[in-house]
Amino acid sequence: MRRDNLTWVNDFVLLGLSRDQRVQVGLFFLFGAAFLLTLLGNGLMVLLTGLDSRLHLPMYFFLGHLSVVDICYTSSGVPQMLVHLLQETKTISFARCGAQLFFSLALGGTEFLLLAAMAYDRYVAVCDPLRYAAAMSPRLCGLLAAVCWLVGLANSSVETAITMRLPTCGRNVLNHVACETLALVRLACVDITLNQVVIVASSVVVLLVPCCLVSLSYAHIAAAILRIRSSQGRRKAFGTCASHLAVVSMSYGMALFTYLQPRSAASAEQDKVVVLFYAVVTPMLNPLIYSLRNKDMKAALRRLLRGRTNTPQH
Repeated sequence: MRRDNLTWVNDFVLLGLSRDQRVQVGLFFLFGAAFLLTLLGNGLMVLLTGLDSRLHLPMYFFLGHLSVVDICYTSSGVPQMLVHLLQETKTISFARCGAQLFFSLALGGTEFLLLAAMAYDRYVAVCDPLRYAAAMSPRLCGLLAAVCWLVGLANSSVETAITMRLPTCGRNVLNHVACETLALVRLACVDITLNQVVIVASSVVVLLVPCCLVSLSYAHIAAAILRIRSSQGRRKAFGTCASHLAVVSMSYGMALFTYLQPRSAASAEQDKVVVLFYAVVTPMLNPLIYSLRNKDMKAALRRLLRGRTNTPQH
């Protein structure tokens, strides 16, 4: 494909994780099992939060959205990755590469923003419990969720358009497991200053700002918990935030570790690990963390198995 004397390619070749066939087969079964667990766990979370009337609360409303994001995020990249693990030459078309980049950026950004909205929900629940029902109204929850999705989609649209317009002068080999922004930018044969500005701005919008909001919320939550006199009360208050705090620490921790270190210290192999962490590990662990530490989710699952999700409890 040639435009204005600069060359775009029709497809890309991904180098993947390993060229050892036995390693690739092992990874296929490992990632395949993780993918199935992700679909099962998050699908069950969506089912429970949607069907059980006792879970029609703000926290579970956002949790349902988070599970939808995880299902879509892992489905946007892992199936292609599994196919590539069984192929000697791992090619992906230009259009499919652009679509994969768009969905990974949109869903990743939406997840970070949803975690910030969930942190605000926990802040209101702990710091202002008497006004919780009025403050976290269905209208506000719906508005927050809509903003998370719209900002994630808008951010991804801009970054994807700016990235995919870069000519590569015929180079099409990506040292990666998926179509990822930095890997694509490295192939460019023109000035990438605009791309660097967009990447930084995107990181501020979907990572730095939400991270600051989460930190501020938990600073107030910690102060409120410390003011509780009884140890039982402190444990109960902390218990309402423990699952979310674990997911936040896992998600933001990896992102901050990646983006705050000097780019010279980063490597293509490390970029692969980060993508695999967010595409395979995080979506699989999120439902486990929330279900194992949440009595309401366990009770909802038991009611679902008994077919009593909407029966009032006396």
